[in-house]
Amino acid sequence: MKVEALREGNRGNESGRTESLLPLRPFARPRTNFRAHFRDALPVLHRTGTVTRDIHIALLRGINVGKSKRVAMGDLRALLEQLGYGDVRTLLNSGNVVFSGTVGASAAAGARIEKAMAARLHVAARVTVITAAELATIISENPLIGTATNPSRYMVSVLANPAHRRRLAPLAKQDWRPEAFAMGARVAYLWCPDGILASRLHVAVARALGDGVTGRNWATMTKLHALVQGLP
Repeated sequence: MKVEALREGNRGNESGRTESLLPLRPFARPRTNFRAHFRDALPVLHRTGTVTRDIHIALLRGINVGKSKRVAMGDLRALLEQLGYGDVRTLLNSGNVVFSGTVGASAAAGARIEKAMAARLHVAARVTVITAAELATIISENPLIGTATNPSRYMVSVLANPAHRRRLAPLAKQDWRPEAFAMGARVAYLWCPDGILASRLHVAVARALGDGVTGRNWATMTKLHALVQGLP
C-alpha cells in the first residue's frame, strides 16, 4: 500500500506562529459557488466488496509539543495500516491523519487508535475522529470569515464529544474583543489576533473542555480539506 506524507511550502504550528516560505495574505470569502463547493466537499466513499468505506480525519491532541509525547508520522501511518485502515496519509507533524474506514465508525476509530498508540507506541494521547462531511461543514460554516484575517491565528477547537458543546455556551455571551468567538456544530471558532499564547479565549475554552478538545489553526484545517479532496 502506498503511504504518503504531505509536505507543504508553508510550515507552521498550532501556537499561532508560522514560518512561511510564501507571503501570508489575508484570506477572503472565496469567489466560488457555495452550493458547488459544499457538494464537492461531501465525503469520499470507497466500496470494497460489500463494505462501504468512508474518509475520516484523526486529530491527535498534544503530540510532538516540546520533548514529550513524540510520535514519528511514519510510525503513526504504519500503526493505522496495521489496524486495517486504508489510504493513510499524514499532514504536518502535529498528528493529523486522513484514512478510510467503515462508514459510521468515527467514535470507535478514535478509541481504537488511542488504545493502539498506548500499547505499541507507548504514547497516551486523546484522538478525535471526524468525517470528511464534518470537515466540509467546518470549512463551509466559517462564521468569522469577515473578522479573522490571519489563518495561523484563527483556531478551530474540535470537540471530542459534540454533546459538550453546551459547556461553551456561556463563552458566547461574553465580549472577547479584540478576540472573537463563535460556535459551530461540533467546533468552536477562535480568532486570536495576538496569537494563541496570549489568548484569554483559548484559555477559557481549554478550561471548559479539558482534554475533550483539540485545536488546529485554519491553515491546517484547509490543508486537511484539500488533502481529502485530492484522494482518488
